[in-house]
Amino acid sequence: MIKEPESGHRVRFMDCDPIGHLSNIRYFDYMLDAREDHCLENYQIDNFAQSKKTGRLWVALQNQIAYIKEVKFNQFVKISSKIIKFTDKTNTVEILMYNENKTIVHAVLWTTLIYFNLTTRKSEDQPEEFLNLFQNVCVDIPEELFEDRVMSLRSWNKQNLSKH
Repeated sequence: MIKEPESGHRVRFMDCDPIGHLSNIRYFDYMLDAREDHCLENYQIDNFAQSKKTGRLWVALQNQIAYIKEVKFNQFVKISSKIIKFTDKTNTVEILMYNENKTIVHAVLWTTLIYFNLTTRKSEDQPEEFLNLFQNVCVDIPEELFEDRVMSLRSWNKQNLSKH
């Protein structure tokens, strides 16, 4: 079972600001689209189909993003995602956007999702099958706080840049 799936994407002109950098809001689109693909391809989880079948789905509760190093037009990026913590009702996913060689982190997104019942309009415990999956694929990271994670990734980038 893959704990940290990844995929690639080329940055398109229409997604960039006037100086040729990926627009801030497009980071979300690229990263969340990649996570949706990762879940479907690796875990056979389709949030939309899940909502139609069960009346329940995961909705975003909180997003935290840090733009660490700019991404430029026509650059190829790799995006990885992983669950870094979960509870009975929520899970937190870390999505990283790297350069093509995965030597530089461009951005980090932590998104916390809550399992939600569309009929009652309330959160619910996640089904046991998903909790078991999350237990198997959850990746421990050393940092507990988002700000600490960002500092670690910035430091990691500096170390990698000094090697080249």
